[in-house]
Parts: sequence; structure tokens; C-alpha cells
Amino acid sequence: GAARAGRVRSELGFAGARLLAHTLFLVYRATTASGAPLSSAFDWYLLAAWVLVAIYLYLVYYHPTAAIGIFVLPVVLAMVGMAQLSDREPFPQNPAAQVWGWVHGVFLLFGYVAVTVGFIAGVMYLLQAHRLKRKQLPPGRLRLPSLEWLDRINGRAIVLSAVLVAAGFASGVVLNAVNHRHQLDYVPWNDPIVWRLGGMLAWLTIAALFSQLYRPANHGRKVAYLTVASFV
Repeated sequence: GAARAGRVRSELGFAGARLLAHTLFLVYRATTASGAPLSSAFDWYLLAAWVLVAIYLYLVYYHPTAAIGIFVLPVVLAMVGMAQLSDREPFPQNPAAQVWGWVHGVFLLFGYVAVTVGFIAGVMYLLQAHRLKRKQLPPGRLRLPSLEWLDRINGRAIVLSAVLVAAGFASGVVLNAVNHRHQLDYVPWNDPIVWRLGGMLAWLTIAALFSQLYRPANHGRKVAYLTVASFV
């Protein structure tokens, strides 16, 4: 009724104000950076948090009765906290490395966001499925989207994250070659960063193929478990 509509408007208003403040801070960082704008680990964590807040606003608008903020906002706060612990110095780049660095960073940024969205949808799916199995009513205002909607988001997130991280890994290979040629920050192929990203790509690829090709795992709890495991 009117109370619910008022609550949704208030939630949208507060989230919109946070997104605006977040946007203004990112603009400030971009315009006052000594090197390439928004090219530090600190900035990329904040960019990921910004994308999640934008997704949250979209979901609240189209699913006003669902308690999505309980699941999304703690992840946003965690990313902001990680930003505070990260390096704020921009990466040194020549023009070619700057272009490939942006390509590499953007693909990985959205790949990580897709993994995070899948994780949030997976947790909500498991909670909703557990509640429905026990025929429990939602406590208070803790209403969640339907299982069908959450299942669809899970399936898309796990495939999309694999594609985006693969593109990020490939562009990272090109970026590393450019940096090596221009004697910039070259990362050896046996560096733990490369192995971690390669391991993540291998896991996401296997999970995406498993969810798409193995029919019993292309929906329901199995996909939810895969998206949660991918986030971890």
C-alpha cells in the first residue's frame, strides 16, 4: 500500500544520494589524478562498488518488495573497505599500455561484478529455496524475488563472468607484452598474480561449461552453489 510505496521511495532516495556522492568522489579522483585517471587498485575497488550500487538501484526499482539491500549493501561496504587498504598510486603507463590497461581493467571489473551479482543471487536462491521447502513465511519484510528470477540471474551471471574474465585475461597478456617491450611494469608469467587470475579463469570456465552442458546442473541449487563457490 501507501506505506510500502513510501518505503521504496525512501530506499531509492537514500541509495540515489549514496550513488551521487560516490559518483562525485570518482569524478574528483579522475580530475585530480597525477597519472592516468582511476587507474589505481583503490579506484577500481570503488568503481566495482559503484557498479553494484547502480545494479542495486535497478533491482529495487523493479522488485520493490524484495529485501535486496540486505544482501547487496554489505558487499558494497566490503569493497569500499578493501579500497581503503589498497594502493592509491596510479599504474605507470605509456599510451599503448594505457589503452590496453583500460581494456584489461574494464573487462576484469565487470567480470568481478558479474561474479559478485551471481553470488548475491545464489545466496538469495538458497535461502528462498530453503524457506519454501519448509513452507515458512518470510520474517517481517525479508521478502525475496522468485526462484525462477533468481535462477535465471544465476545462470546468466556464471556464463557472463567467465566470458568477461577470459577477455580480461587475454587483454592482460597483451598488456604484459606491451609493458615488457617498453620496459614498464612487466609481470613474470610465474608471478602469483598471473596464477591466481589463470586459476580463477579456469574455475569459471569449468563452472560455466558444467552449468550449460550438464543438464541436471543448468538450474536450481547446483547453479546457486556454483555461483557462491565462484565468488569465494
